[in-house]
Amino acid sequence: MSWAGGNKNGGRALTRVSETSAGGFVLAQDGTLRVALIGRQTKRGRIDWCVPKGHPEGDENLEQAAIRELAEETGLEVEIIETLGAITYEFSAGQKLISKTVHHFLMRQTGGYLTVENDPQQEAVDVQWFEIDNLHNTLAHENERRIARGVQEWIARNN
Repeated sequence: MSWAGGNKNGGRALTRVSETSAGGFVLAQDGTLRVALIGRQTKRGRIDWCVPKGHPEGDENLEQAAIRELAEETGLEVEIIETLGAITYEFSAGQKLISKTVHHFLMRQTGGYLTVENDPQQEAVDVQWFEIDNLHNTLAHENERRIARGVQEWIARNN
């Protein structure tokens, strides 16, 4: 299936591609109401704070991919508490129109420490803990802010 590109693609048809990623929000092991977010540098040099996530590799399921991606992008060892939901969005890259679905999980830190040194693609330039109550001001993307509300609701039910 193709989509007629706009001005950015000179009117050339884009090939539609579907992608899947998994990741999520990790609660700090020390019991404070904080989650780990990664910082990615934009083309303009700004840092956008977002949820760690990535594509499944090999025969990984979504949960396995989320756990591995969290370890790579944040340095944290985690376990999944529950599913938070999925978001789907589209963007263009080169000659492709990518429809991406990201599956989010609520996780708990079981070990490790914050570092971006193990990120194989070096996408994350920083990783930090953020107070859950400030996520709406911190997260760069509205769809991730919406999922973060699910984290806040889980904490309200379980604390």
